[in-house]
Amino acid sequence: MAGLSIAEAVAALTAPGAPFEMEEKIIGGRATRIWKNAPSSLRAVFGASAAHGDLPFLVYEDERLSYAEHYRQAAAFAHLLVTRFGVLKGDRVAIAMRNFPEWSVVFWSAAAVGAIVVPLNAWMTGGELEYCLADCGAKLLVADDERVQRLLPHLVRLGALETVLVTRAAEPLAPPLLHFETVTAEAPPDATLPEVAIDPEDDATIFYTSGTTGRPKGALGTHRNICSNITSIGFAGARTLLRRGEPIPEPGTAPKRATLLSVPFFHATGCHSVLCPALNAGNKIVLMYRWEPERAMQLIVRERITSFGGVPSMAWQVLEHPAFGRYDLSSVESIAYGGAPSAPELVRRIKTKFPAVMPGNGYGLTETSSVTSHHAAEDYERKPESAGLVIPVCDTRVVDVAGRDVAPGEIGELWVRGPNVVTGYWNNPDATAASFSDGWLHTGDLVRFDEEGFLYILDRAKDMLIRGGENVYCVEVEDALYSHPAIMDAAVIGIPHRVLGEEVGAVVQVKPGAAVDEPALRHHVAARLAAFKVPVRILLRDEPLPRNANGKILKRDLRALFV
Repeated sequence: MAGLSIAEAVAALTAPGAPFEMEEKIIGGRATRIWKNAPSSLRAVFGASAAHGDLPFLVYEDERLSYAEHYRQAAAFAHLLVTRFGVLKGDRVAIAMRNFPEWSVVFWSAAAVGAIVVPLNAWMTGGELEYCLADCGAKLLVADDERVQRLLPHLVRLGALETVLVTRAAEPLAPPLLHFETVTAEAPPDATLPEVAIDPEDDATIFYTSGTTGRPKGALGTHRNICSNITSIGFAGARTLLRRGEPIPEPGTAPKRATLLSVPFFHATGCHSVLCPALNAGNKIVLMYRWEPERAMQLIVRERITSFGGVPSMAWQVLEHPAFGRYDLSSVESIAYGGAPSAPELVRRIKTKFPAVMPGNGYGLTETSSVTSHHAAEDYERKPESAGLVIPVCDTRVVDVAGRDVAPGEIGELWVRGPNVVTGYWNNPDATAASFSDGWLHTGDLVRFDEEGFLYILDRAKDMLIRGGENVYCVEVEDALYSHPAIMDAAVIGIPHRVLGEEVGAVVQVKPGAAVDEPALRHHVAARLAAFKVPVRILLRDEPLPRNANGKILKRDLRALFV
């Protein structure tokens, strides 16, 4: 590469007086490396957004909301939260809706007055919504009509929930439900943001984990957690530029970007890595009612989208869509994704279809407030199996089952510590004790680092297969399947075996118009991996693999196919 080395780029960006300078601060009794210039709170980020004025912020179908209008609406609703509904600092305000513009209005309103925002998974059943609302003790809920209909039979058991505001309701509402639009119209036209003092260590959000292995756990994030992530994303972009030999724009001179948001706001990626950095930078976000690849291409053309991606399967669906060649997608500058493992073949396909585009991926969890590592451009192209370089404010360890550090380059569980790591799980000391120790988050992911410091995610520790005493990392086998030109999506699953314990099984989605059979796929994998890693059964299907709202494949649903 023509630019700086990794060490040179990091040194230049983090030097004293540089935009990404770091310093040490005692947080929770522990010395923690932080971004010196990170925003102090979400309230500060929101307050600064008013300066973007008439620039477009949110686009939904034919609706457009400028920064000035978004600020006015959010400040007015913040006024009502305090004066009409008595929301105090630390009270929980929940959101349960699709990616409507109102989602952002409520999020920033509640965060700005010091409430703890609880974004709920819009795919949840009524019973699951009830559990989360009861667990967090929400005082107020803003939901769309679809979520409210699911929740109606459960409201009688939610004694702490004082107010339910319904947005975009098609029918008249009966108490205790109130129309969001009617209530917000009551705010004074000159309503200002109520004065509330917010510290970086104050609680800001509760994001419930997907609950694929039991009851959801509420990850309790602070203002510092989320604001650190905003700065980490800025650092990652700047490091990529220096690695490429390109200059970093002077503050305030960077061109405004337009992102097609294809993942939910209630996911850490959608909220922490798209909504918050976009508002901070003055960029435009284009929302979709639901993900559909051809509609995505239409919006890319209409809105001159510069970045899209979401989760890897979404990028695949655009690249392989039969209508791909009918749209002018030349505005796209980057295709980035996270939230689920990405196959090395994907970056190669991106460069084939979009030669000038910078591909990117990263690694993070709800518990790390999104980004822990970042990968982009030529570094990603030369190391497509990797999840990139760890963000400098994050400390990492790779440990064995006893919690001892393994030798450099060896495989173990990743532990992470830093200003982006949440403080624990709301109202769940047992789960907190099981996943956190001395500030270290035990991610449950099996990883290794190479000699340059690039991170490789091999598998979830609990999902790793053990076949006759040999470890089989699902991601490795999935990558081999992805490398076949007929495969769009793949999931590797353990099939119980009386002698071996488990054998390797797989379910794949075949690309439209492609043809392949099971023996050919097994031969393809066998040419790339050891014999014990080759699936003994491969189920082929045309329809997409089942995924949850966060983009993760629901392997528990697929296991039933092998019974």
